[in-house]
Amino acid sequence: MENNNLSSGERKLQCSDVSKCFQLLESILDGELGEEGKELLKQKLDKCQPCFEHFHLEQAIREVLKTKCTKQPLPEKLADSIRQMIHDVR
Repeated sequence: MENNNLSSGERKLQCSDVSKCFQLLESILDGELGEEGKELLKQKLDKCQPCFEHFHLEQAIREVLKTKCTKQPLPEKLADSIRQMIHDVR
């Protein structure tokens, strides 16, 4: 049973706008939003369990990729192609 009524210190169990929230979280992880974004993120994660879980999973994945993939140089053409695919999906 889903419970979206918040009491002190609880997070809602269902996000009302998953895709918008996930885009926001990814923008923050990408460093596209400054201090305002960090505060918005803190508020969001304090209130929403799905966003909290997605943020920490995405953060962990990025950290693993960063540590595992930075030892090999990435051809600029490949990086441009990946950026374009990501842009096209959004």
